[in-house]
Amino acid sequence: MDRGTVGSAQSGRLLVEVREEGASAVVTPAGELDHHTADLLREPIEECLDRGFARLVVDCSRLEFCDSTGLNVLLGARLKAEAAGGGVHLAGMLPVVSRVFEITGAEAVFTLHDTLEEALSDPGADGSGGSGAGKPEAEPGDQSP
Repeated sequence: MDRGTVGSAQSGRLLVEVREEGASAVVTPAGELDHHTADLLREPIEECLDRGFARLVVDCSRLEFCDSTGLNVLLGARLKAEAAGGGVHLAGMLPVVSRVFEITGAEAVFTLHDTLEEALSDPGADGSGGSGAGKPEAEPGDQSP
């Protein structure tokens, strides 16, 4: 199904594809997101925000690596999207990338989804932020598994 490619950027180690999906812009980085490739993700995300897409869904299923610079790109996008009344939703993170979000605490400020389909069908994915819509976080002191 052709969902309309908005644009793409590539630099050997990172390919970024962008498409429209209803009211959302779906951004799919594939490869390694680090100091050398961060602008390849930052620029298309900023273009989406400039075009009025306040709701961004980042399909992380093909993202193999993310360092602190890449994390900062996503955090900056979250702030801009929330200021516009939307949010950034992360879907399908591989364990190696998920671990970066876990150890830095960044998972607490994004809505996380197991799959892209889940992120796109989530009625709560309206920019409310946090992680409640995708993977609920345990309350402090909650010992349940």
